[in-house]
Amino acid sequence: MEHTLSSGLYIVATPIGNLGDITFRAVEVLKGVSAVACEDTRITGKLLHHLGIKRKMVRYDDHAGEGDRERLLALMESEAVALVSDAGTPLISDPGYRLVKIARERGIPVTSLPGANAAVMAMTLSGLPNDRFLFAGFLPNKAKARETVLSDLSKVPATLIFYETAPRLEDALTAIASVLPGREVAVARELTKKFEECRSGTPEDLIAHYAAHPPKGEIVLLIAPPGEESIGEVDVDALLRAELALAKPSQAAASVAKLTGLDRKVLYARAMELK
Repeated sequence: MEHTLSSGLYIVATPIGNLGDITFRAVEVLKGVSAVACEDTRITGKLLHHLGIKRKMVRYDDHAGEGDRERLLALMESEAVALVSDAGTPLISDPGYRLVKIARERGIPVTSLPGANAAVMAMTLSGLPNDRFLFAGFLPNKAKARETVLSDLSKVPATLIFYETAPRLEDALTAIASVLPGREVAVARELTKKFEECRSGTPEDLIAHYAAHPPKGEIVLLIAPPGEESIGEVDVDALLRAELALAKPSQAAASVAKLTGLDRKVLYARAMELK
């Protein structure tokens, strides 16, 4: 398959820890592209070396500007380009949204390859309800903003999923204990690695555990949905705002309609007003 790929953008999921989790298709695509756009050339370089692949790497991270994007888009017009993140599925709390959006607008073919994703893996491990879940990225750094986000999402009838860092875990758990008392919480960390762990309990229990056993590594934080008696009147605007931060109005309306059972057209009209 090497050097036989059609021109365009190939979104390639990479392992989140265990290098054995790369897919056969991902390897073949990485062999077949002309260049690999990545967050950190050192990290991606190690993966390519492990796979025995030599390809031109182009840095594309949160600091990439319009010029960087245009150069990649120009390359995609005639050649195959892969987009990878440091770990997991690209674009999930990682750069790439604008690149994909503009590529699609210009008619450049875009293909996405399924693969490792920490949020989904943590959901399957947690033992929390998985028929509905809302991924909300990283919680804010500042305490007030963190509490506001948790409060806005408090009535969402779904398991909440956040990414978090080890140094901020205690602050996040403290905020959950304050804003969402009584909720079961799960902490998944070091996923796919030797010391993989998924621990659940009350925020207070988890604070005590990690005070005695300081965590390391990337963390997925999951919060159980409210009990039926706690859901009450759902704050539709809060749900829509949360979805609009990550998606188009039409997609936000569809997501909230699925969560609440409300009319999608009505939700879309309200989403456009909020947007």
